[in-house]
Amino acid sequence: MILPIVAYGSPVLKKKASDISKDYPKLDELIDNMFETMYNANGVGLAAPQIGLSIRLFIVDAKPFSQDESLSEEEVKELENFKRIFINPKIIEENGIEWDFNEGCLSIPDVHEDIFRKPEIQIEYYDENFKKHTESLSGLPARVVQHEYDHIEGVLFTDRISNLKKRLIKSKLTNITKGKVDVGYKMKYPLAKKIR
Repeated sequence: MILPIVAYGSPVLKKKASDISKDYPKLDELIDNMFETMYNANGVGLAAPQIGLSIRLFIVDAKPFSQDESLSEEEVKELENFKRIFINPKIIEENGIEWDFNEGCLSIPDVHEDIFRKPEIQIEYYDENFKKHTESLSGLPARVVQHEYDHIEGVLFTDRISNLKKRLIKSKLTNITKGKVDVGYKMKYPLAKKIR
């Protein structure tokens, strides 16, 4: 089932999410719905707060990034196969010299900004079967995970830009909260009367 994505300005997006246990109700169904919702919106990641749930769960599928012709064969293969479910994740380490990449977000449509992040991370998480993993990631897979991890920490990519850039996009952000934005997927706006 395709769920509405909550828009910028919704309080759930600014809240630190809570861990869940393996008996979380209908977890498999929730994960399936999140993938369906993400694919419908042409996203590469989706965190539970983006569908209104303040829990430490996010999904990623970096396959769309594999279409970039400047990537090596090895990078293409890695991105094509980088599909994961992260439950109760914890970034243990971030290393390297920060690099910028133009990021966007399904909760903040039509806004893209260059965001600096470290290129390498080590993360601990549980998969959908509550099997524990520790994984080292770098490049685009690390970035996608860092972006989604921010969501469960109550941080948006717009929190990582300068005050000047924030002022420049203020009217766009205000329009998003009011539902004055044209998207091709279901959204729930904090200041609008209905889901569109």
